[in-house]
Amino acid sequence: MTQNEKRIFLIEELLSELPQYKDMQIPENTIEQKRLLRSLMNIRPPRPIGDKFLKVQDEYLSEEVRTKGITDSDALPASPLNDRLVLWRGDITTLKADAIVNAANSALRGCFVPCHGCVDNIIHSVSGIQLRLACDELMTAQGFDEPTGSAKITPAFNLPCRYVLHTVGPIVSGALTETHCRQLADCYCSCLALASDRGLKSVAFCCISTGEFHFPQQKAAEIAVQTASKFLQTDAQIEKVIFNVFKQEDYDIYRRLLFPLS
Repeated sequence: MTQNEKRIFLIEELLSELPQYKDMQIPENTIEQKRLLRSLMNIRPPRPIGDKFLKVQDEYLSEEVRTKGITDSDALPASPLNDRLVLWRGDITTLKADAIVNAANSALRGCFVPCHGCVDNIIHSVSGIQLRLACDELMTAQGFDEPTGSAKITPAFNLPCRYVLHTVGPIVSGALTETHCRQLADCYCSCLALASDRGLKSVAFCCISTGEFHFPQQKAAEIAVQTASKFLQTDAQIEKVIFNVFKQEDYDIYRRLLFPLS
């Protein structure tokens, strides 16, 4: 199958699970097809699916990642203040590292809003439906929502990293409090401790809680850098902590913290 044929197959299979959309016409435009496929993956509940679907999906998503281009975290320059801290601006789903961090919600099963712009949605969309299944297995066994500041680990499936660390950041709905700050620091500590315990050497963090959860960007970056720096002082396992940013504003904030003389 070509990449286009794989995409059509995946769309048809997912639509077949939804009787209400049995007469839906698949758009001819490639961009619209990709958006439809992502939407169907986003809304799909965590339930088993056939091996053929997974085979085709994995081939399709892996090729999509390869086409976007993969960045090797080993090639990224380190901060002059700490050679184990790295700043990188780019798409976290194209980063090759031992683990990337997903800013999850407390249900920990991904974002169900079609094509939402949060990192949780993007990571699940690129990883494939197995990621939601893996998260659901963990959460069903746990029996309650994930507490703020803790972390879980799953395979990364079709992402170029090996694992995904899922953590729930604090939601700031009013004034920033010491509790918010402590909870955000807990997110970084929990992820780093889990990665170290699993023998991982490189971890890439997104900007936890600064998007939909409204944590102030400057303060969040300060907490991230301070917490990671302190953790690394007593940990010899993790060799590299990457601060991944997408927005220029976040990049400028982290650059001032990590590259103050440049």
